Amino acid sequence: MKKLMLALLLLTGFTVKAQHNPDDQVMSDNWDIIGSVDFKIVKDSEMYAVYNTNIKKLANKPFELEGYIVPIKDGMKQTKFMLSTLPINQCFYCGKNGVPIMVMVEMAEPIKFTYQTIKVKGTLKLNTGNAMDNPPIALSAAKPI
Repeated sequence: MKKLMLALLLLTGFTVKAQHNPDDQVMSDNWDIIGSVDFKIVKDSEMYAVYNTNIKKLANKPFELEGYIVPIKDGMKQTKFMLSTLPINQCFYCGKNGVPIMVMVEMAEPIKFTYQTIKVKGTLKLNTGNAMDNPPIALSAAKPI
């Protein structure tokens, strides 16, 4: 019974903090372009990005984004990570706001992890494969700016 009560208290504490601070959210015209991508669900295990002409004309060209590092692997130096419009310490998977927009970033050289926003510039890549297996949008050969 004590374990159940402790679990309920912890869960309640996490759900109270689930709402993100709107002041922390990064907004820009480039994030709006990324956010305009729609998705077509084929079945439970298949989902494909539907790219509009605005983002298609930017594919394979230099593209800048500011956001928060969401690591994929442990370590203070990151070479491949997700870039998000919200900080990692805010719950992405709960609350009324849903999952924020994210982009896969592959750095040309490692970058030190930080809880602050970073600005990167890389080549915009659009993945036409199953979005359940690979992020639909990526920045490759990115560098901090």
